[in-house]
Parts: sequence; structure tokens; C-alpha cells
Amino acid sequence: MTLTQEARTILMNVTTATLTTILLKKGLRNVWIRGAAPLHSGQTRLVGEAFTLRFVPAREDLATPASWGSPISTRAAIEDMPEGCIAVIDAMGVSDAGVFGDILCARMMKRKVTAMITDGMVRDLGGVLATGLPVWCRGASAPPSVAGLTFVGWNETIGCGGVAVIPGDIIVADSDGPVVIPKDLLEDVLIEAPAQEKMEGWIIDEVEKGARLPGLYPMNAETKARYDAWLTSQGGTG
Repeated sequence: MTLTQEARTILMNVTTATLTTILLKKGLRNVWIRGAAPLHSGQTRLVGEAFTLRFVPAREDLATPASWGSPISTRAAIEDMPEGCIAVIDAMGVSDAGVFGDILCARMMKRKVTAMITDGMVRDLGGVLATGLPVWCRGASAPPSVAGLTFVGWNETIGCGGVAVIPGDIIVADSDGPVVIPKDLLEDVLIEAPAQEKMEGWIIDEVEKGARLPGLYPMNAETKARYDAWLTSQGGTG
């Protein structure tokens, strides 16, 4: 299933916490990208298809400033990014080199890339923030990428923050961090996520009314019956 505008709208209203719960029920435990926090304060939730980029450890004959002009370069990869994608960068968690800076982020904004996510660092922090590109990363580091990394390719399976990411997987990122939805599971998630959010909202209301957690969360048969009755009164289903 492709990421339609309707699908984006649904996912924009579902927290990453809810998504991890749904994916856990389907047997997927490892979907939350570690070490990638929103760079902008108050960052809103964003959704997009993954466009992947991969770095490996620096090798002195390859990781040079001259490599930035190579056909296999971050610059070439950016020109391949489709509008609306989320760039997911495998930087192996390296913290002493910045993968992208202000110029590259500015170009991504011009190409209408939705966001950038990496388990590494950015550089030129003030400039990156000024571009307005939404970024999830480990933080900022002054040295350029070639000081610690070699760029080797894009649009291939990567590992980012300990999670396997395949091009076209669905990324949802909010204040809790980014979550990867395998594209083959998107249809199921779109059905189950709004129902999960509705159920948890009802549970919160019950807690506010003074309800005790045992039997409420998770629901026992009596609570489930009360919830189903509430759903019916609202004209909906779970």
C-alpha cells in the first residue's frame, strides 16, 4: 500500500507511542530509532516515506573533501530525493562528525523533503535551524562528515539507530522520536491505530474519573463491555 494523503492524515493524528504498541502486537519490537531527537523545540509530528542514505567508517583514501564532488556523494543523493520523503541517514551513531550542514539542509528544503532523521550529528547548527528543515538527530558536531565517515550510497536497506529501514518504509516522527512502519503493514496499522487512540482516550477519561487501573488497563471483560457500550453510544466501533 502506498502512502496516500488520507493515510498521512490518519498517521498525523497517531502518536509514535501508540504505533509501537500496535507493531508490538504484530510481533515487531524493534521499530523505534534510537538516538534521534527533534532538533527544533515544539516540533510537530511528521509522516513520510523513507529515503535512505548510508555511511560507513571513514577510510582515508575515500573520505576526503574531494569526495563531495563524486557521483556517489550526499550531494547527488539529495538531488534524487522525491518531494515529501523523509531522509533517513545511517551514521552508525558517530558523534564526532556532522553528516549534513546548513547548505545541504537548505537544498533539501528547496526539494520539499519533509524531514531528515539520523542516528548521527548535524553541523552548522545555527544554519541548519535557520533552514527550517525538521531534523531528528543526536545533536551537533563541528567536524565535517569525512572526518569520521565515508558516504557509500542511497536508497538501499540501512540500519539507523538500531532499526532496519528499507526504502519506502513509512516513518512517523514526533517528540518521542521516529518510528518505522514496514510498508507491507501500513494498511493494518491505518485500521488499528485510530481505534487504539480512541480506546486509550476513553481509558484516560476513566482514570480522570477515579477509576483504578486493574481491570481498566488492560481491560477485563466488564470494562470491555462498558467501552463497547460507550462506542455504540458514540455511533462508532472499536
